[in-house]
Amino acid sequence: MTSARRQLIDANATPYYHVINRCVRRAFLCGEDKLTGRSFEHRRDWIVDKIKALSAIFCIDICAYAVMNNHYHLVLKIDVEKAKTLSPKEIIIRWCQITKGHAVATKYMNGDALIEGEVMLLDALLAEWHERLSSISWFMRCLNEEIARKANREDECKGAFWEGRFKSQALLDEQALLACMMYVDLNPIRAGIADSVQSSDFTSIQERLNVLNPHINAPQLAKTTADNLQPILHKALAKFDGSTLLSQQTGIPFHFADYLELIDWTGRAMRLDKKGYIDNERPKLLNELGISPDAWLTSAKEFRRQYSGISGRWDSMCEFKKQHNCGKWCKGKASSQALHP
Repeated sequence: MTSARRQLIDANATPYYHVINRCVRRAFLCGEDKLTGRSFEHRRDWIVDKIKALSAIFCIDICAYAVMNNHYHLVLKIDVEKAKTLSPKEIIIRWCQITKGHAVATKYMNGDALIEGEVMLLDALLAEWHERLSSISWFMRCLNEEIARKANREDECKGAFWEGRFKSQALLDEQALLACMMYVDLNPIRAGIADSVQSSDFTSIQERLNVLNPHINAPQLAKTTADNLQPILHKALAKFDGSTLLSQQTGIPFHFADYLELIDWTGRAMRLDKKGYIDNERPKLLNELGISPDAWLTSAKEFRRQYSGISGRWDSMCEFKKQHNCGKWCKGKASSQALHP
């Protein structure tokens, strides 16, 4: 039995979540159908463009993404602090970019006087819209509904396009966030459809590298200082702020140079045919977080199998389950202990 979404997503417990959605039909979400020769590659752009547009409207940042043939992965961060700063007018402007809004909100924006009943209605609407603008459920609803409508229109058919509601994982600590982002960014390499992060099309790591310098490879970029890397990263993606604690940061709690070093090392380890795939010196982030190379590589390859709806230290997962009365077992005890000393 599935758990209520409010039990699985709680910004007070963690702002970071891994979400996945899969196409229900044999017809591809993206890629090329070998039976008919028809290409659906253009749909990858639909998804990337839409998540960026929605990120600008919602108080939700994109940490990582990967668009595969019949599913996609996102690592999202709820920007709680941004949500707190929204004024009534900002809430209305943002919400009306995805819905028709309401007549009383239009009246308020035009500067017209509101009677008492209209003021009460507006207050209720503002509270509801404000909550929705930091809701991953509403973010995903807006994303999936548009993609489904466009795909059905293009395929000249009706009915469900997605397998079901999206699956989510709460990422409770730094190790879980790092492992999940790496798992998402390395999806094409793990699937055997790319042999480097530079050739991993429609992934966040490829976008970050292309924005920095499309003619330089990951090992070279990893040697660049974080201060030189950070200012030119694409604004649509969450920034690496270098903090080591989730509670003390506004973006992703690692330096981008360290992340590049680790993703290059991990990608080489996954490609056994790639010369120099094993490096005797552990990447800096593994040393700082106290993660063994073997445990890390296992997690980077099998993150979804190791964890269910919650990922983090074993005690943190149990506490999350207790607080939210989750019926789902905290899957991942052994892997949790390996990654979280």
